[in-house]
Amino acid sequence: MNDLLHNYRQLIERIDALCRGIKDALGEQVTCTEGCSDCCTAITLFPVEAASLAAALEALPEEEAEEIRAHVAEQAQGERCPLLRNHRCLLYAARPVVCRTHGLPIIYGSGHERRIDYCPLNLTEGETLPGSAIIDLDNLNSLLVAVNALFLSQSDAQDMPERLTIAETLLKRTPPR
Repeated sequence: MNDLLHNYRQLIERIDALCRGIKDALGEQVTCTEGCSDCCTAITLFPVEAASLAAALEALPEEEAEEIRAHVAEQAQGERCPLLRNHRCLLYAARPVVCRTHGLPIIYGSGHERRIDYCPLNLTEGETLPGSAIIDLDNLNSLLVAVNALFLSQSDAQDMPERLTIAETLLKRTPPR
């Protein structure tokens, strides 16, 4: 599994470095901190993200993993992320791509229809954003789709759904291989 997730983990490292650089560049204008969970809604994952999240859960001591599974099962039908407990992510280190970029400035769309979005709690001073402090969401998603396609082609997960919920991912006993 680890070899199959190598490309995904490399992508995550680069995304984390990009996000750190943006937070450093914007300084106090980024107010997102530990415990802020306003953006944490129920999402769906690509199979490669699901496999990485499931692998992180399986790597935990069994008692801790069972506690997380029980919590996810209880919260599975809600609108909030089922991994949230007391406004904190139970598998924060393994969180999906969208969770890593939440709140930061993103640009998306095509042609003249490109839009910039960010958490309304951030960037309240109205300063101009440098281009290096904006995540191109379309490019990021293209990379994630490519890494997911490679993962699917190299694993026995080709018959997996296109997207999975966090509950579907974590309530299974074994991650896709």
